[in-house]
Amino acid sequence: MRSAARHGSDTAAVPWVGVSAFFIDTSTGQVATLNQLIAAGVTDSVEPPPRPWHPVRGDRDASMLWYAVMRKQVRGVFIGTLCIRHQDHHASLLASGWEEVPMEQVQAM
Repeated sequence: MRSAARHGSDTAAVPWVGVSAFFIDTSTGQVATLNQLIAAGVTDSVEPPPRPWHPVRGDRDASMLWYAVMRKQVRGVFIGTLCIRHQDHHASLLASGWEEVPMEQVQAM
């Protein structure tokens, strides 16, 4: 199957800015929103944040009211994900060593 991008479709590629609302510094575990990274001068709205910032997988419209930002250190690198609070998946992540990042710790620096 061929991708729409190879056929010149205007809707084939999703802009990187629409992919994730949260990013994790893979070296420290610090989590920040895209807007916080832009405000801190780490990136702009054209280029993705540079390494060690990596997008946290999850809904780009996620609010910390309903979603928990989770992180875990694996082989010396921090990884992140989003999950809905107080659901089985949230409990499963906590039980397997993931840490919920408190809202007040979500910042660019």
